[in-house]
Amino acid sequence: MKGRHYRLRKNAIRLLMTAIVAAIALCMITPCLWMLSASMKRAADVLELPIKWIPDYFYPDNYINVWNIGGAAKVDYHFATAYYNSLKIAFINLAGSVLTSTLAGYAFAKINFRGRNALFLIYLATMMVPSQVTLVPRFVMFRLMGIGGTHLTLILPGLITITGTFLMRQYFMQIPNELKEAAFIDGANEWQIWARVMVPIAKPSMAALAMLVFLWNWNNYLDALVFLSNWRTYTIPVALTNFIEESLTEYNLVMAASASALIPVFVVFLAGQKFFVKGLVAGAVKG
Repeated sequence: MKGRHYRLRKNAIRLLMTAIVAAIALCMITPCLWMLSASMKRAADVLELPIKWIPDYFYPDNYINVWNIGGAAKVDYHFATAYYNSLKIAFINLAGSVLTSTLAGYAFAKINFRGRNALFLIYLATMMVPSQVTLVPRFVMFRLMGIGGTHLTLILPGLITITGTFLMRQYFMQIPNELKEAAFIDGANEWQIWARVMVPIAKPSMAALAMLVFLWNWNNYLDALVFLSNWRTYTIPVALTNFIEESLTEYNLVMAASASALIPVFVVFLAGQKFFVKGLVAGAVKG
């Protein structure tokens, strides 16, 4: 009898937890569902109450207008240009930051040199400096370097990530030193050990870092707003503001553009989700 009551109680608790998680998931996905619904409506129907989740008439022309015509301001602007710019910057920074973070993480974890720990602490201390504080110095530096207003203003700082170096260093700390010693005995140097031994083992953490870096760069609004001044160099976050005017906001176009902007995010997440949790957890266990 006790066993039966225990199973019933366990099943009830499991059912309750499932219902709670389902309710939370529904709350999280509701804004996305409204965005998709609004992207298929006329501008006058978007703010209609009560909300019609399934419109009476679908207007896919909203997506056509977003990709072919441009913003509500009717300027010489194309959403596809911003899409390409965001993809270019995100993937360049993804490749560069994963490479530099892997190299630096390996050096801090597996190479003994004088002042290694002190240098790493100083490196981490820079995380306490908000990026907004460095906006003006970076703006002046980029102007003096002659790259102001170009994509290099977003690419160069994004090639190095402190968080990425920390994650990769923590991951490499878990790898037994015996693997490195065995590679040394076989005649491998530091570069060969990094490329042929450490990198294949660290692929889950590298995949998790790649996903984070892509999202950081894809959603980077402030830097793009400050450093980019020409519509031909705009990225997606800045491009979305072109559908907003002082007297009119075409929410149906904004929602269509936002839905289009989410496509690469979903693709990257679905492609690397199996590595994401594994890589983050593995990189944060041992200090």
